[in-house]
Amino acid sequence: MAALSSPLNITYGLTMTTMYNWNDLPREIVRKGVERCGFRGENVIVVMNWVAPDITINPHSHEFEQLAICIQGRFNYHVGEQVFDMTPGSMLVVPPHTVHYVEPTSDEVALNLDVFSPVRDDYKHLVEYQAAESAGDRNGRD
Repeated sequence: MAALSSPLNITYGLTMTTMYNWNDLPREIVRKGVERCGFRGENVIVVMNWVAPDITINPHSHEFEQLAICIQGRFNYHVGEQVFDMTPGSMLVVPPHTVHYVEPTSDEVALNLDVFSPVRDDYKHLVEYQAAESAGDRNGRD
């Protein structure tokens, strides 16, 4: 069995030798009251969402299975006809093609972590910083 301590050889040019902190990553403003940033491996992307209490809800669906994890705050997570009271540590699965949305229920900003595999093409812009830093590392070694 191969040793797991060596850096990953990732097809898009990243090696996992750098630690990141959500609070330091570039954020995308999705709409008023919603911001997000991402981090990826070879076949998975995680997206941290900052959700303000006064957002306009946005029911939507997509072709991806999604894992949703409440990190901070409290919100109702609507999945199809079901409503889940999410508190820190709560997790659920959103099946593909299922209408879903977050509805904040407290006065604090909620943190919602979404997990997608494979990596969504429409979210790759959220992780461009990783490819840029990896390219810089490679250039520095030449």
